[in-house]
Amino acid sequence: MPRKRQPATPAPKARPSALVDTRVVYCGDCLEQLKTLPDGCVDLVYIDPPFNSNRNYEVFWGETKEKRAFEDRHASTQAYIDYMRPRCVELARVLKKTGSFYYHCDWHASHYVRVMLDQIFGENCHLNEIIWRRTNSRTETDQWPRLHDTILVYTGGGDWTFHPTMVEGDITKVPHTLVIGPDGDKYNTKDLTGPGITKAGESGKPWRGFNPTSFGRHWGYSHGQMDEWDRARRIHWPKKKGAAGGFPRLLDDVPFEPKTRAVQIGSVWTDIDRLNQTAKERLGYPTQKPLALLERIIKGSSNPNDIVLDAFCGCGTALVAAQNLGRQWVGIDISPTACRVMAKRLKDVCGMRESEPGHRAKDLRSFIVRDLPWTIEKLKAIPHFEFENWAVIGLGGIPNKVQVGDMGIDGRIFPVGARPSDADAKAGQTASMFAGDWFPIQVKQSERVGRPDIDAFEAVMVREDRQRGFFVAFSYTHDAEQECAAFHKRTGRVIKTITVREILDEQHVQKM
Repeated sequence: MPRKRQPATPAPKARPSALVDTRVVYCGDCLEQLKTLPDGCVDLVYIDPPFNSNRNYEVFWGETKEKRAFEDRHASTQAYIDYMRPRCVELARVLKKTGSFYYHCDWHASHYVRVMLDQIFGENCHLNEIIWRRTNSRTETDQWPRLHDTILVYTGGGDWTFHPTMVEGDITKVPHTLVIGPDGDKYNTKDLTGPGITKAGESGKPWRGFNPTSFGRHWGYSHGQMDEWDRARRIHWPKKKGAAGGFPRLLDDVPFEPKTRAVQIGSVWTDIDRLNQTAKERLGYPTQKPLALLERIIKGSSNPNDIVLDAFCGCGTALVAAQNLGRQWVGIDISPTACRVMAKRLKDVCGMRESEPGHRAKDLRSFIVRDLPWTIEKLKAIPHFEFENWAVIGLGGIPNKVQVGDMGIDGRIFPVGARPSDADAKAGQTASMFAGDWFPIQVKQSERVGRPDIDAFEAVMVREDRQRGFFVAFSYTHDAEQECAAFHKRTGRVIKTITVREILDEQHVQKM
């Protein structure tokens, strides 16, 4: 096992990295992006890879899809490991020797992931297996309820950073370790002996009638030191000589104070709750992790201004935590929608500014999103639901979370002052949320939309009693444009046809 590095002195002021561009969100497959990063450039890696197809984009709003069985997402566990192995090899390459690697997974494949990471990092670099209780007990009729996630921790092979996390202790779990001292106060005690028998010096010889070798132990301190502690009334003498509990013990320096007692967090985390439906930070991302969880990891295994990398960053919780804690960061995600949502989160939560595409982040309070599919060709190639999300967000609307049986509505645009509150949006679509003024959006990833598609959208507008609606596609036939005009003449309702090119060139605002 490599040695633990002593905590470094916090950096007096954040500064850009000389090794790699930071405060950057890359849109794309992390396998390709990681290959562009130099060796040993990252201090801390955290990943929480989703169990979805390795060839499909993660559908950001697809909560129902996220609940599919594991077997539906990968042909086999081996397929998942085959997908993750080359990515973890690259992550191990970019991790500094002094860095730490956290892999967050659940019961589906954690044991297989452990074997894979042992092979990549080496068994001796495995540091911890953290158990995070992510939910409370629930009723199961045929198995023990699954309540936890596993976080596997590895080091880069050299001295690593670690800052212990201390919390207030639970006195109900420690009273049996307390003894009454000569002054009448309660004290914790420390063992004066250690395991194993030795003949070196006084460590194996009897002291005050106590012989540790009789129980396979030895004195951990010299007889003179223990005599000094006894004169200072710091030795607790047992009423009876014997084995466990029957040896003298050293009193702590100060009496036990329950309100000020601190204990170190271990490898079982039960004090960080999952995000429930009413959590303020909840965005609707199906596998979103609590900010407190990522803050604990980043505080514990990095120093100010260190570089934190999340290669499957989803809604960007690790990036927000890193920014708030004064770390540099790099995020990668294959979902264009996720990249846009996390960009909004960095602006809303961290107060950051987004720099223009093609530029570097201008200062320590700005960031950049790179490699979004800003071409017609890329937009034609991405999965349909991703295209829908891109188009709706591009118009300034809210995507429909229901992707199957959406009743012909892919998103909604709200006039100024009519947009639902953040709490309503996070809670999902409700009758009250859409009771006011809003406009439906229909999106087709079609080369040319014809009259039948317009006819179907007209039925949606009549059913919902909407006076204005928006249709997005790559192009429209002459019959489709004529039908929009005829529909307006018959009913007074307006369908605005918008092309993908108009959104890319930001010319759609004039038509809205």
